[in-house]
Order: sequence, then structure tokens, then C-alpha cells
Amino acid sequence: MAIKKISSFSKLGMLITLGIVYGDIGTSPLYVMNAIIHDAGKMQQAVPEYIIGSISLIFWTLMLITTIKYIGIAMKADNHSEGGIFALYALVRSKKWLVIPALIGGSALLADGTLTPAVTVTSAMEGLKGQAIGGFVMPNNQSIIIILVTIILLTIFIIQKFGTENIGKSFGPIMLIWFSFIGVAGFINITHDWSIFKALSPIYAVKILTSPVNHVGIFILGSVFLATTGAEALYSDMGQVGKYNIYATWPFVCTMLMLNYLGQGAWVINHYLDPQYFNVASINPFYEMLPGNMKFAAIIIATFAAIIASQALITGSFTLVEEAIGLKMLPRLRVRFPGKIKSQLYIGTVNWALCLVTLGIVWSFQTSEHMEAAYGLAITLTMLMTTILLHQFLIMKKHPLLANIFVSFFFTLETLFLVSSLTKFIHGGYVTIIITTLILMIMVIWYFGNKRRDYHSNESQSVSLLDYLPQFQKLSNDKDVPMYATNLVFISRVGEDYSIKRAIIYSILDQEPKRAKVYWFITVNQTDKPYECNYTVDMMHTRNVVDVQLNVGFKKSQHVNIYIRQIVNAMLDDKVIDPQTPEYSVMPNRRVGSFKFVILNEQFQDLGAQEELASWDRFLIGGRLLLQNLTLPPALWYGLEFSDVTEEKVPLFLVNHTDPYLVKEKVRNEAESDQEKERDSIESKEKVKTETKEKVLND
Repeated sequence: MAIKKISSFSKLGMLITLGIVYGDIGTSPLYVMNAIIHDAGKMQQAVPEYIIGSISLIFWTLMLITTIKYIGIAMKADNHSEGGIFALYALVRSKKWLVIPALIGGSALLADGTLTPAVTVTSAMEGLKGQAIGGFVMPNNQSIIIILVTIILLTIFIIQKFGTENIGKSFGPIMLIWFSFIGVAGFINITHDWSIFKALSPIYAVKILTSPVNHVGIFILGSVFLATTGAEALYSDMGQVGKYNIYATWPFVCTMLMLNYLGQGAWVINHYLDPQYFNVASINPFYEMLPGNMKFAAIIIATFAAIIASQALITGSFTLVEEAIGLKMLPRLRVRFPGKIKSQLYIGTVNWALCLVTLGIVWSFQTSEHMEAAYGLAITLTMLMTTILLHQFLIMKKHPLLANIFVSFFFTLETLFLVSSLTKFIHGGYVTIIITTLILMIMVIWYFGNKRRDYHSNESQSVSLLDYLPQFQKLSNDKDVPMYATNLVFISRVGEDYSIKRAIIYSILDQEPKRAKVYWFITVNQTDKPYECNYTVDMMHTRNVVDVQLNVGFKKSQHVNIYIRQIVNAMLDDKVIDPQTPEYSVMPNRRVGSFKFVILNEQFQDLGAQEELASWDRFLIGGRLLLQNLTLPPALWYGLEFSDVTEEKVPLFLVNHTDPYLVKEKVRNEAESDQEKERDSIESKEKVKTETKEKVLND
């Protein structure tokens, strides 16, 4: 959802925070207790000891992971007010190996985003089964529920491209109503059995793990973990709403959630022996504990809350992908801003991929109970990876003892959740693992493919820009060569030692000399600060060759066309480049001449170049080039769709190859000459033999 950034704590900020941050964790009561009862086997086996112990596990999971780890510790690890696993990685990436947990955590978080809309909307809509609406009774048919869920999800995905700014303003009030409703509903049921408050003691949480009434043992943690799956979203959305608004709203949200869980537990304790529920294996206490006249209203509110949770996950995925692109972990994709606010993103490729996978999950798993079997497994991986990155952050902040205590405790705890969630693998967890693996493969190929390409390119394919300055100046003044462009721009890295790809120099001087008034070499440097935007200029003691180092944060646009004209105008003001007012123009005050952008499209030129690479490098670089050809072209990524752009295909590596099997065949003249030489040699030998024989006879 797109909301303007909230820079400080306020009542409005708190209301907006409710709508943005808590959709996922706030809808957990719709399905968590259902999963716990399913672990018990049947309703009759959900005895008070089991229910109190399970809710105790829920409470202490929320306290330890959500409250202490994320709100208490992770939110202090903000990157210029931005949160989330990629923003955290940008803070600590001086340790190169930390890219591995960042890639794993990011891919798992994206995979989890495909399940949340499916689970939440299906759980909400299942309350309609058997519900009387006026004189009409809803059939107890899951197929109808699936059709309704599909319509709702399709609508959510379709409206993304148009922007959700206006409807987004209502999310906060709706979530306030939702949390108030579930808290009051839970409290009403608590009054029927106050003993449920024993669940707040950690003793019951520890006991239930080994109790004989718990038939699944430690693996109950897989269901309990569903109560805190939205904790990562609190950290990720910190940049939009501000940490102090989260600090202020979490006590209210946590209280309402626990009142509802306690209320559901009290209802189960009072009804687990009822004949109508005795042999039921799948039941949702959230709806069952409500009076009949309140159920329909609850379904409507729950559906809106589920839609908000889905919307938050979808837009959260857009933000996550944008950050990954900025950190060069994913290929370039077209990012649009459908609303009036910059923070509202839309990435069509991601939107429709999420839509396809989410609907596939809905139609494959059919019920929320089956979806829960696949839910939560991927997010445990993300939490584990966040723990590793936070450990490094605490070390950077000179808290090594705290860092070691933190990682020892939370890594152990989250490993237990991961192991218990692995039991879901054969029941549907394999789906999220497959999705995570596919996303991770793309990330690994793109990120490390770039690294290996740059390594081999810099190893032997670079020259010094300084060596060619005299030729550029001479070419610029050579009126015998037609003017190619007033400003000729190459977007390519220039190193600190002025090293540049040989192919660029070759393009300017050799292919067809490109005469320009000013030669621009623009290096786009992605920085660790999310919204940094500045540049440096190096003229190298010339007036027509410019090295621009453009520094942009990983959440900033890389549209070079936005920046280049500002830079040119600033340099004209400073009189460091010569005036270039065009002779003809519809703009009377125009000071900047024409621009021509040249983009090099690197490709493997032949098998020989590939054979000289190690097999792993060949796989990474080849995969990276394939992804480059399948995704957004560089011209569009740099915002040059309406500019004069030339794309030149160049070999990735300039390698001279020789074939040892190539030999020169004799041509006709050469063959005749050799025959004459051979005849002369025979005649000479015969003459020598004759002379020798005659000499012997004479003697």
C-alpha cells in the first residue's frame, strides 16, 4: 500500500501503521488455532492441558521473536530509517560472505508472499459455509469458496496497476475495527473460563512440548509459528511508517491478538467434549466462538482484513524486488509509479507472477487447512538469515557479547521452528521450497554472474582512459569527420585508476570514428544509503572528456536521463565545458546540444571464448547474459526510451584464438616449383655420381 512516509510519531501515523504493517500478523487468528487442533487429531483430543500449553507457546513466540527480536533489536538496525533484510544487508555487506544469507532470506520472503494472500483470503471466506444470509443458506461447498477467493484475488492483482492510493487511506480505520473486534470477541469468551490466563506462564509452554497429550511433540511449533509470520513485515515496513509509530501501536495489536487467542482457547476448553464437535478434525474456533448473529459481520470484517493483508504482501514484494534490483541481486525490471506518490510501486512482472502462483496454490490446495501445511516454512528461513545479519550488525556496533548471546539464542530457537516446519514438506511445504529455490537460482546467477563477468573483464579487457585523451581531443576538432553528436554518452564503469572497457574505446575510434563536442563516461554507483543521490565530475584536465561518478542509493531510480541534463547545465554554469547552444531549436533558451547514448550489448562471441572459462564461471556468466536478454533492456532501465540510443553488440571477452589444426595447403604454382626443385636435385645427384665414377675409372 502506498502511503507518504511518516517522519514522526502521531495519531494519524499510528492509524496508518495499523493499515500497513499488521495485515499479515493481524489475520493469524483466522487459521492458527485451526492448525493446532488439527495437530491434536480431533476436537475431543484438544484437552485443556493441550490448549493452554499451545496458547502459552503462541504468547511466548510473540514475545521472543516479534517483540524482543524484531521490535526490540532489529528495528534499531535501520539503514537511514529503512528496514528489511536487504536494507540490513546493505549495512553489513563489508563482509562479502553475508550476501549468502541475504540472498536466501530474500528469496524465501518473496516465496512466502505467494502463500499469504491464498491462506488469509481462503480462511476468511470459509466462514461463509453454512452461513444464513437473509433467507439464503450458503452451501457447505468448498468449490464455491474457491471461486469467490479467486474473484477477490484477481481483483486485488488487477487493481495494482492503477494504484491503490485512495482505497489505501481506509486501511488504517478498517484494521482498527478489526483488532478491536477480535479483542472484544476474545474477551467475551475468556469470561467463560478465566483459567485460560494460565497460558501466560512459560511453564505451560515448556511442559506441552513433552506432554503425552501433545501427539506431535516438538513439531507443534510448526503450527505455533504461524502466529508470528508477519513479524518480518514489521521490520520491512519500518521505512514507510517510522519505528516510533510501530513502537506505539504494537502493545495494542499484541493485546488484541492475545485476547483473541485466549478467547479461542477458552471456547475450545468449554466445547471439546460437545457431541457436535467431538469427532471433528477440522474446525475454526475463530468463527465458532462467535454468536450466530455476529458471524456474518465477522466474515465481512475478516475478508477486508485478509484483503489488506494480501495488499500489504503484494506491495511489500514490489518493494523487496526493487531493493534487490538496486543491490544487483535481481535482473532489471520495469518499475512504475501508478499513483501520485513515489513510494507506491508497481512491477508488472512481479504482480502477474505472484497472481499466477497464488491462484495455483488456491486451486491446488483447495482448503486453508491444506495451505497451512505449506505456510510458514519459507519464512523461518528468512528469520534465520535475518538473525545472522543482525549478529554482524551488533558486532559492528561494538557489542560482541550481546551479539553472541543474541545469535546463540535466536538461531537455536528459530532452528527448532525450522525443523518442526520441515514436517510440512511432504504435505505442501515442498511448494514454497521449490519457489524459494527458483528465486534463489535467479538471484545467484544474476549476482555472481555479474561478479565473475566483471572479474574476467577487468582482468584483461580494460585500458586507461588517460591514454586516449589526445585522440579524443583531436577527433573532436577534426572537421573532416562528420559530427556524430554534440554529447556522446557511454554508461559504463570507469575505475579509480581510469580503467575502462577496451570495447568502448574501440567503438569511438575504430569502428567508425564518432566525433562529438563532449565525450561523457557515466558510472552509476549503487550505494548503501537507500536514498542517496550525488555525483562527482573529473575533466582530466580537458574541456571535452568528462568522467561522471553518479552515486545513487539502492532505492533510487537509475534513470540517467533525469540526471544528465542537470549535470550538463550545472557544468555550463561553472564554465568548465564549452557552450553548446544549438543553432536551431523550438526552445529559445535552450543551452544544451543533442545527446547520443551508446550502450554496449555484451555477448559470448564464440565457443572458444567460453571454453577458456571454468565451467562454473561459464554457467554463471551465460545465465546472466540469458537473463539480461529476457528482462528489461538497459535503454529502458536508464530511462532512455525517448532518447537517441544506439546499441552495439560487442564480444564479452576480446580473445585471440588459434586453431592448431589449421595448415597451409600448397597452391598450384608452389607445387610446380617444388617439383622443379626436386628434378634439379635428382639431376645434380646423378651428375655427382657420374663424375665420381669417371674419376675412379681414370685412377
